[in-house]
Amino acid sequence: MAQQQETQIEETESIISSIFFIKIMSKRRTWVFLFISVYAILLSISWNFLKSVLSWYESTISADSSNPTISISSSGWPALYASVLLGVAFGVLSMVAALAVVLPATLVTWITILVLLTFAGKPRRDLVLEGKKLTLDITGFVIKILIKEGNVVAALCAVLTYFVLVISRNKQLQNGLDDH
Repeated sequence: MAQQQETQIEETESIISSIFFIKIMSKRRTWVFLFISVYAILLSISWNFLKSVLSWYESTISADSSNPTISISSSGWPALYASVLLGVAFGVLSMVAALAVVLPATLVTWITILVLLTFAGKPRRDLVLEGKKLTLDITGFVIKILIKEGNVVAALCAVLTYFVLVISRNKQLQNGLDDH
């Protein structure tokens, strides 16, 4: 008897917590809060990564500038490494940002197509098969676009970062030569 009461109490608590969770997650402000929190975390991580890569670049340049012989930094390799790292980081960040926008739009498209197929008089069995095909097609299409967009952003950021780092290094070298 006591065991049945304990299981009933546990089931009731489980149901109450499930209902509470569903109520919280059905609120728009909860999703806005989650969206803003995730983006704040992503921006914080990317900002810290940017600072650490630039710190590494500056330390590599300053270590090589103390050596008067031909150094690695004069060849531009540290700038290339830093620009590729930053390009990849911002490419991934742009893919995550695009994914947050693409997911709801894709879901609406998928539902719309299924509803139109239902109104067209498709049998339920055919509708399930079409839904599976649609899911694979839409998912594949979205992934291809996200990868393409991420690669474009990564390449653009890498090229721009490389030129900014090389130009700033050349200005530092010219200012150092003008002082002597």
